[in-house]
Amino acid sequence: MLKPHMTIALPARPAEAHALEVARTLLVSQEDAAASLRVVCTTAGRGQAAFELAAALPSADVTAWFLDLFPQTAAIAAWESPPAGLRAVCAADIPSGPYDLAVIPLSKNGEAELSRDILQAAFQQLAIGGRLVAAIDNPRDNWLREQLAETGETVRVRPAADTVAYIVEKTRELTKVRDFSCEFVFRDRDRLLKGVTRPGVFAHRRIDPAARHLLNAVDVAADTRVVDIGCGSGCVAMGLAARDPSVHVHAFDAAARAVECTRRGAEMNSLANLSVAIECEGNVPDPGTYDLALANPPYYADFRIAELFVEAARRALAPGGTLLIVTKQPTWYVETLPNSWRDVAQETVKTYHLIEAVRE
Repeated sequence: MLKPHMTIALPARPAEAHALEVARTLLVSQEDAAASLRVVCTTAGRGQAAFELAAALPSADVTAWFLDLFPQTAAIAAWESPPAGLRAVCAADIPSGPYDLAVIPLSKNGEAELSRDILQAAFQQLAIGGRLVAAIDNPRDNWLREQLAETGETVRVRPAADTVAYIVEKTRELTKVRDFSCEFVFRDRDRLLKGVTRPGVFAHRRIDPAARHLLNAVDVAADTRVVDIGCGSGCVAMGLAARDPSVHVHAFDAAARAVECTRRGAEMNSLANLSVAIECEGNVPDPGTYDLALANPPYYADFRIAELFVEAARRALAPGGTLLIVTKQPTWYVETLPNSWRDVAQETVKTYHLIEAVRE
């Protein structure tokens, strides 16, 4: 069994550790160890499997593929003295192969359609004879095994106490490839707009109700500068940009697929006044010049992400600019924003709360 030449300080989560262990057992020969293999790994944490394989295989080309810029940034920060053959890529799609090995750790609590999409893409990018190692943190799993069996290949099982891993060797190309993306139409006032989503994008296959409430709550004057923080599929940004070509909307998100979908939506609706960027630190072009900041922050992580959104809005807005947030959990905002914002107000719309505040 191959042994790593160096290790990353933060241990891998169980599914990723098991996938890594199984991947190492596949690379037992000196020929494999010395060969210029191409390997791609996803991660349940900070790219530990990719790091360890790159350390163990100095001649290999190992890609750690991330869908979100934030975990990619955290992984790079955790990689002390990374191996020369290791690279981190944040992209909407798996970087082009062909690969000799794909390592895909999954969570039993993950989004099923996104997992199917990633598994299919990884298998497609394998060379004939390449192997896919997938693991999940559910020792009684049947779901992942069924997904792998749909490739038509033999699925080998490697059980463990708290996880289970599978090995699939590619002997032929897929006969059926599913398109997981979705185009849809939504209305903003008197105009119908086209949107596009993919698995992993908030929200997939529809306009999110919170986005709808944001659109309904906003009126924009001519020449208004708007920033959409955490734009998701871009429905809010597209709706506002479509109302007046003199309005400039800048949207950003840390998720590569969200940025891709928003950019595609802008193109489909011919919205030249909508710019899009991938960003995880809240940076915008020309900070301190925007009139309106919009956000629909996630509810998890003890409002740490919400705090990042609010700080990003503060940096983006001009003095006197307005922040408008939609949420189902208003207490943190109502208690926190008055410390550094003025004119904080709250309005309830069905099960949502609109929080408005003005930059000092």
